[in-house]
Amino acid sequence: MVHLIVLVNLNFYRNAAAQKSGLGASFIFGDSLVDAGNNNYLSTLSKANIPPNGIDFKASGGNPTGRYTNGRTIGDIVGEELGQPNFAAPFLAPNATGKTILYGVNYASGGGGILNATGRIFVNRIGMDIQVDYFSITRKQIDKLLGESKAKQYISKQSIFSITVGANDFLNNYLLPILSIGARISQSPDSFIDDMINHFRVQLTRLYKMDARKFVIGNVGPIGCIPYQKTINQLNEDQCVDLANKLALQYNARLKDLLAELNDNLPGATFVLANVYDLVMELIQNYDKYGFTTSSRACCGNGGQFAGIIPCGPSSSICKDRYKHVFWDPYHPSEAANLILAKQLLDGDNRYISPLNLRQLRDL
Repeated sequence: MVHLIVLVNLNFYRNAAAQKSGLGASFIFGDSLVDAGNNNYLSTLSKANIPPNGIDFKASGGNPTGRYTNGRTIGDIVGEELGQPNFAAPFLAPNATGKTILYGVNYASGGGGILNATGRIFVNRIGMDIQVDYFSITRKQIDKLLGESKAKQYISKQSIFSITVGANDFLNNYLLPILSIGARISQSPDSFIDDMINHFRVQLTRLYKMDARKFVIGNVGPIGCIPYQKTINQLNEDQCVDLANKLALQYNARLKDLLAELNDNLPGATFVLANVYDLVMELIQNYDKYGFTTSSRACCGNGGQFAGIIPCGPSSSICKDRYKHVFWDPYHPSEAANLILAKQLLDGDNRYISPLNLRQLRDL
């Protein structure tokens, strides 16, 4: 009997510890790097719900889900590692209702950006302004599910807000071949980045006003090094497009200042900066150290030296050794790369994630 009581008590404390260490909800915002299927429900030219996308995504049996990679996104992996029992459901999916939303919701959209004009080449996409509008709908639903005071506690103490956005504002807006030449003549890089930062400040403050307190914000990666940019600019394997990377670094410096400003001015909030640029650049430059055979060629794609022109689809050539490619398609990392990136965000030091890593943020 004593043994039984001890066992019951041990199990109780174990379960309590698991609940305490588990993440309540993961709210994911951004672009195709973390879209889990929202674009499936839009009439858009940017879609990933076609094979072979998702070929290594175990939860779907290898069927495409709308994720722009062969397996899990960084958002998926981080949620799992932080103790989330289910992936955050896409906001536009029919099952994103009731108690499902207490695990989190994914608002990200392929082609979306900070600025509303970004991604118009795709016809439809959900930009950050609309994604924040959508969260306000979720926020009211959580009030109904938990009651106002518990809902506020759940959102502020047990939820993490992950935002991966900004790359499209350059790739599918300011740097867009032909279509953007007018914008570049009329607007300097400084002025364009000012617009991005000013819009982003408003968007993050809106989330704060809806009780978001734990934020992780990814900066823009080395977009001049993706297979698409290397292919259309006819670069060598070890070259990257200088202008694209220079703009990313310029924006990243301003983003760092913005997050420091928000940490100072929004009481109780913690804004964590994920240094995606340096993380991805490390993988690109030292790919062999991590077990990859290439960081310039897309595993799934067509066109040019690095299979970087035509997005991944049923008629694409596809590599056999998917876990040995840094890039799944002309734009997006493979699941193997996402696993390495996620590990650094979860447990890494200040080089890649500051002032806290994601485990520390969860336990705040």
